[in-house]
Amino acid sequence: MTGSRQENRVIAANPKAAGREAGAASRDRITWVGASLVVVPLGREINDAKVLTGRQKPLTEVDLLVVEIASAEGHRGLGFSYTLRVGGPALLAHAHEVAEGLLGEDPNDISRLWDKLAWWSASLGRAGLAVQSIAAFDTALWDLKARRAGLPLAKLLGAQRDSVRCYNTSGGYLSSDVGEMKERASASLARGIGGIKLKVGQPDPMIDLQRIEAMRSHLGEGVPLMIDANQQWDRTTARRFGRIVEPLNLVWIEEPLDAHDFEGHAALAAELATPIATGEMLSSVDEHVKLIQAGGADFIQADAPRVGGITPFLKICTLAELNRLNLAPHMVMEIHLHLAAAYASEPWVEHFEWLEPVFNERLEIAGGRMLVPDRPGLGLTLSAAAADWTRGTAEFGRRP
Repeated sequence: MTGSRQENRVIAANPKAAGREAGAASRDRITWVGASLVVVPLGREINDAKVLTGRQKPLTEVDLLVVEIASAEGHRGLGFSYTLRVGGPALLAHAHEVAEGLLGEDPNDISRLWDKLAWWSASLGRAGLAVQSIAAFDTALWDLKARRAGLPLAKLLGAQRDSVRCYNTSGGYLSSDVGEMKERASASLARGIGGIKLKVGQPDPMIDLQRIEAMRSHLGEGVPLMIDANQQWDRTTARRFGRIVEPLNLVWIEEPLDAHDFEGHAALAAELATPIATGEMLSSVDEHVKLIQAGGADFIQADAPRVGGITPFLKICTLAELNRLNLAPHMVMEIHLHLAAAYASEPWVEHFEWLEPVFNERLEIAGGRMLVPDRPGLGLTLSAAAADWTRGTAEFGRRP
């Protein structure tokens, strides 16, 4: 054993959870943690039904909490979380308060480190800001582990497939008229994307129906088509609209009701022929347990950054699989591609190009599917644009 390895083990032998100390299996330690707030401009205002009903302001940028972790043995990991419209500075402030809790820890102890950061954040609760900040650290630890193994994250998790069906959402927002919507859908299909999702949920449902029918006519019957109401319908509207669109052979109706109306979603899932998809706005494993137990979804749309990272996301996947549910994770394809590739049944991944400028690499799409990259970990490195868009940083330990 080398002197540096002995030193690492000695330093790693710090008090652990419940009074336990590190043993001989702990061979590495975290020596540096960096966090930054990266504000990604979208270039135009984006509107969904929440904007048209006056509940939210237009979306103009995406705030990323980016975390980088380095270890004594020279391994590195990169992870990120995100928020829309508000909360970016708050994520960075929380990360600044908890990051030092990882110094000296074994980066392999991912589950225990998730619990440690959650306990440090207990006064903020078990969902929301705290877990969305923890998600960036958790993802960086998984990325480090896969990079050290020389494997794409999907392979480390035990991949079921090397590619995943993908559909585009960014071209179907309500801020696009029907002409632009068709043009962008055609461009997505030409790029190799397999399906198209449209935003609905306007105050007048008949306008939504006209847009859906126009897109179905434009695409033809063979292209998978989804719709997303962004929680803007009541139960009666959702039931009536769901019955009207049944002949259009939609893949799913997404978030027809308030995200926490588990019983209402369950009633729709039982009554309608079109599958119900929801879960993206839930911010904990416990909330997904309640949704699944209620029978409120045919497609689970868990969002790894929102539920606290890859560690809790995998727990949701296990529960969803045991209940024979489909999986279609929300947004952040850069992370969810790997997680979906490891799911038992054939999933979908949502395509957004919004975050592409943050990274030097691009995900390959062909034949309606997104391909798992052969690069280790998430297979991502930060671009020069990410540095330009950085609005705040915090770091602890010795920078490698």
